[in-house]
Amino acid sequence: MTKERLYLFDTTLRDGAQTNGVDFTLADKLAIAEMLGELGIDYIEGGYPGANPTDTELFAAPHRFDKATFTAFGMTRRPGRSASNDPGLNALLEAKSDAICFVAKSSAYQVKVALETTEEENLASIRDSVRAAKAKGKEVLLDCEHFFDGYKANPTFALACARAAYDEGARWVVLCDTNGGTLPHEVEAIVGAVCKAIPGDHVGIHAHNDTEQAVANSLAAVRAGARQIQGTLNGLGERCGNANLVSIIPTLKLKPDYAGRFEIGVSDAQMRRLAQVSHALDERLNRASDRHAPYVGDSAFATKAGIHASAIIKDPATYEHVAPETVGNRRKLLISEQGGKSNVLAELERIGLKVDKNDPRVPRLLDIVKEREAAGYAYEAADASFELLARRVLGTVPDYFSVDKFDVNVEQRINAKGDRVTVTMAVVKVKVGDESMISAAEGNGPVNALDLALRKDLGKYQKYIDDLSLSDFRVRILNGGTEAVTRVLIESEDGQGDRWTTVGISANIIDASFQALMDSIVYKLVKSGAPA
Repeated sequence: MTKERLYLFDTTLRDGAQTNGVDFTLADKLAIAEMLGELGIDYIEGGYPGANPTDTELFAAPHRFDKATFTAFGMTRRPGRSASNDPGLNALLEAKSDAICFVAKSSAYQVKVALETTEEENLASIRDSVRAAKAKGKEVLLDCEHFFDGYKANPTFALACARAAYDEGARWVVLCDTNGGTLPHEVEAIVGAVCKAIPGDHVGIHAHNDTEQAVANSLAAVRAGARQIQGTLNGLGERCGNANLVSIIPTLKLKPDYAGRFEIGVSDAQMRRLAQVSHALDERLNRASDRHAPYVGDSAFATKAGIHASAIIKDPATYEHVAPETVGNRRKLLISEQGGKSNVLAELERIGLKVDKNDPRVPRLLDIVKEREAAGYAYEAADASFELLARRVLGTVPDYFSVDKFDVNVEQRINAKGDRVTVTMAVVKVKVGDESMISAAEGNGPVNALDLALRKDLGKYQKYIDDLSLSDFRVRILNGGTEAVTRVLIESEDGQGDRWTTVGISANIIDASFQALMDSIVYKLVKSGAPA
């Protein structure tokens, strides 16, 4: 059976830029666009030329991708102006793009209240704009803003807006759930009705996530006949976000109801990079990835309970809906006080430690894990600390160095400019073999100063940690009061892009941080194969 083609339209660089706290630079946009092209996305919407200097500069030069259509976004001509006398429209027409995605109101209420114009003028604006873009040789799309709300109130006018674009030659008419309040059964019914008037292979869906159903709404539209899906990486977007393409792509390729009927431009090999792409975007945004994200999150294929782990070892399909490798993720049998021997053995095998299942050290390791987790350690979230603990129980971690003592001092004073400043300094005395070294460093807070001092001079091991950096720092108070126990999780990364997490526990936050920092450095040395 010949499969129908579904097209993916990414608006991370335009609608995703509306996310609170997200501010793309030109370099960001170029890098993300390249990443999207390599992933196999069909349309890459770069932004709104003329709306801001970054987008104007982006569209000042052409950008070519192997398959993706580079798209500019903008408004149809303003009410009361001709197409030739609208500076915004002309800037859009002159943008160096393969396609233009216009946005126009398709709700009679929005036309009256927001645009303060007539329904006839709104329809004329759509027709004129599509005609002008077609004359420039552009592929044309129309985002029908507020379509679903507009259709519920006045289906005749909403459909007339979509038909106006299609009749003028628009390749795609995209139905937008702009306010994000439409439910999947409503989307399916309305898209089905539209596809009786406009062929489905010219209809797209643009869903917002205000009811946590943007992905479900997108799939509902496909079932009803739409053949383009708009969305963003990691569901970026204003308010609650847009439809998450990182969830939609594997659903379309791996779930039989869709995989059996449709094909998309993302190959199996490209989909195996999906987790990497998702995490790379978060890294560029300088934010922690969502551990619980479907398909690509660190916890997406993580199992904690011992009976579940035992079943997964026998057959992963017992508790996994897809194979994690298909999306570039991996299975994790978490080590915790709830886990059993199966979890420990599976994790030891994953990290390359071959141990007989009857080795008496295995139950001893499990007992230590349970005892330490009861005290507050969290090995399920600190893979590197668990590996070091396991290696120490098995006797495979060299004594690379020791810290004789450290001192952290926080001082607030008036500087030479008369400003009140807080200065933090850490001093660490380290012993490497027979050699003792003292290092000092100032930092942005006590943990940063201690981290810099620890990594400043490790003698013969320095070359192994030069590319080590701290990428995330999380603190949790485990019980109340001024004598509370503190848990610190530190995420580190190196020049190869590898990441790992370590944990420390103490009533003193500096001591807990020190434990996690030490584990991070030692793990890096073990990982790098540093000699004892």
